[in-house]
Amino acid sequence: MSVSTPLLDLTGGSVALTAALCDTESVSGNETVLADAIMAALAGSHHLELTRDGDTIVAQTNLGRAQRVIIAGHLDTVPVNENLPTRVENDALGDAWLWGRGTVDMKAGVAVQLTLAAELTAPAYDITWIWYDHEEVNSDQNGLGRLAINHPEFFVGDFAILGEPSNSSVEGGCNGTIRVDVRARGVRAHSARSWVGENAIHKLAPALAALSDYEPREVEVEGLVYREGLNAVGVSGGVATNVIPNEATLHVNYRFAPSRSADEAIEHVRDVFAGFDVEVVDRSEGARPGLTAPIAQDFVSAVGAEPRPKYGWTDVARFSALGIPAVNFGPGDPSLAHADDERVAVQQILECENALRTWLVGE
Repeated sequence: MSVSTPLLDLTGGSVALTAALCDTESVSGNETVLADAIMAALAGSHHLELTRDGDTIVAQTNLGRAQRVIIAGHLDTVPVNENLPTRVENDALGDAWLWGRGTVDMKAGVAVQLTLAAELTAPAYDITWIWYDHEEVNSDQNGLGRLAINHPEFFVGDFAILGEPSNSSVEGGCNGTIRVDVRARGVRAHSARSWVGENAIHKLAPALAALSDYEPREVEVEGLVYREGLNAVGVSGGVATNVIPNEATLHVNYRFAPSRSADEAIEHVRDVFAGFDVEVVDRSEGARPGLTAPIAQDFVSAVGAEPRPKYGWTDVARFSALGIPAVNFGPGDPSLAHADDERVAVQQILECENALRTWLVGE
């Protein structure tokens, strides 16, 4: 059964638009309806040149400005868990919050971007707006990565802003991330005669001890201090409740400061788990803060807040790898991303919109 395309009002304010975007469910892999709605809403914006690649949408101005800014946000969310439709509630101080899946990560940021994309017909910079699919899944499915392959011309710019939640402050760069499987092997046997076999799960004990004893670093990179983390995120093994397992796997995630490359991070993890079979299953480079370029410094001044590091991985790393300085800037508390009580302060949405507008029009 086909799903009708919802109507999005890009002139009704970014708060109402946030609610409309969130209420159009778009869990990773299900972005088509929302992408259709955005294309329809932008169709009348004659100052923008529209391109669609799958469920990724690009809207460009071509005004002959001296500098070009790329501003991007992802359309997908993690799965809904009884937290849609959205609702507005006031806290004990009377401040309004918009509750629901995607409000923080990152449809409030997308709403700000769409509002300004439609409104700003003559910005001080040429702008490439990008809204993309499949961010919340493995990096090989990422719509921004696909777009860079299919349309590299859209990745030419002097500065990039990603609307990831940052409490409407600037968060520079991001940590890198790798995921590895640490394996132990044993010999199967009946659990009633366990001495005949070798228990692979038990053999993981030294790896777990290494994680327990591990002291993560805090690393300063270009004035921002990034916190690292090395953690078990899963464990698997065993074939039956009466069989000694012959293989067990510890799933480990390492978040590393952008002073290290992914190759260096992998070497470090192999050192931590020396003697074990370590298989890398996912890797993403980090990004340095991206705050040294004059255009980035102008942006920070316009926003008016002290930059902070981004601890999680974001797609600023894709821009950084292309030599484009990039920062995270969007409404919402990152600690509420993916939470069942995900919610964004209404005032933060408005603050983010006003700050970005002020900078883009050159006031």
